[in-house]
Amino acid sequence: MAEQPLLGHRVTEVLATSTGGVGTHVRSLVPALVSAGAQLQVCGPAATDELFAFSALGADFDPVEISAGLSPGADARAVAALRRALPGTEVLHAHGLRAGLVAAAARRLATSPARLVLTLHNALPDGGGLRRRVLEQAERATVRAADVVLAASSDLAENARRLGARDVRLAPVSAPPLPPAARSRTEVREELGLVDDRALVVAVGRLHPQKGYDVLLDAVARWSADQRLRPAPLVVIAGDGPLHDELAARIRDELLPVTLLGRRSDVADLLGAADLCVLPSRWEARSLTAQEALRSGIPLVASQVGGLPELLGDAAELVPVGDVAALAEAVVRVLCDSAYAAELGERGLRRAAEWPDEAATAAELVGIYRELIDAPS
Repeated sequence: MAEQPLLGHRVTEVLATSTGGVGTHVRSLVPALVSAGAQLQVCGPAATDELFAFSALGADFDPVEISAGLSPGADARAVAALRRALPGTEVLHAHGLRAGLVAAAARRLATSPARLVLTLHNALPDGGGLRRRVLEQAERATVRAADVVLAASSDLAENARRLGARDVRLAPVSAPPLPPAARSRTEVREELGLVDDRALVVAVGRLHPQKGYDVLLDAVARWSADQRLRPAPLVVIAGDGPLHDELAARIRDELLPVTLLGRRSDVADLLGAADLCVLPSRWEARSLTAQEALRSGIPLVASQVGGLPELLGDAAELVPVGDVAALAEAVVRVLCDSAYAAELGERGLRRAAEWPDEAATAAELVGIYRELIDAPS
C-alpha cells in the first residue's frame, strides 16, 4: 500500500480548454498518479488530449467539451458528458474554475458522489458588468462545493477562504523541467537574424489580454528610443492566441523590433539564447514561464502582481503591473549592466533550487487523494 497508495482507486482529472499552464500541469501529474496505482481518467476537450497526450502517458481519456467561457447550453452538455464518465470515481479533481463549475454540477447528479478537489490556477479577469457578477457567483458556489480547494498562490487561497471554502491549502504548481536545448546560443541567434551583440529579449505565453503584451509593446517603443540601448533589442514572443492579429498589426504599423514566433516547442533553446526574459502579465499565480526563466539562469523582469512576489522574491526585477515606464526602465537597467544581469541570473538559480519539484508536487497530491478516500462519508 505504501508503494502504491492509490492502488485500485479511480481518480478523474478534469480541465477546460487549455493550451498552456493548466494542461502542462495536469500532464505532469499523470505518470506519478499512474505509478501510485490510480485508475486514472482525464476528462476535457478532445483538443487537449491531442496537444498534451494524456492517454499516451497511461491515463484513460474521455472527451468533455468544457470551453474557456461561460455558455449555458455547452455547459449543460459538458455536465451530462462528465456525469456519464464518473461511475466508479472516488476522487474528482477539477483544474480551474470552468472545470470546477462543470465538475461540481456533475457530482451533484451522480449516484455515488466522489470527493471533489478544486485547484485554482487563476484569478477572475478584471472587469465589471453582468458577466463579472455571474463569474463571481460561479466562483463562490464552486469553491464552497469542493471538499478541498488547492490554491496555486497565497492570494488565491485568501480569496477562496473569503468566499467560504471549507478546506483551503496552498499547493504550488511546479513547472516541468524543460528538455535540454537542442541548439546553441549562436545557432538560435543566427536563425532570428541577430548579429554582433544585439540583445535578445524573450517573452513566453499565450497572446491573451492577461499577459500584458500591449504594455510590453508600449515599453518596446519607449526603450527603442533610449540612447543607452543601441541597437535596440530584438523582442521575440513565443505563443499563440486571440490577440495575434491585433499585436501583429501594431508591430507592423509602428515598426517595432518585435517578432511573434507562434507556439513553440523550443523554449529551452530560446531562453538559452536570451539576454533577458520579460513577463508583463496583469496577473499570474505561479507562472511556469517565470520558473523556466529562473531555472535557466536568465535574468527576469516581471510584474509585481498575484503570486509572483512570493514565487520570485529578490531573484527578479519586479515592476508595478501596467507601468510602461517602469517596465522599460527595468529592461534598460538589466541590459546595460552585465554584472547586475549576471547577479540576477545567480539569484534566480538559487531561488529555483528552493522550489518543490514535480515529484514533490505529485506526492503531495497523492497524499491528499488518499486522505479523502479514507475520510468517513
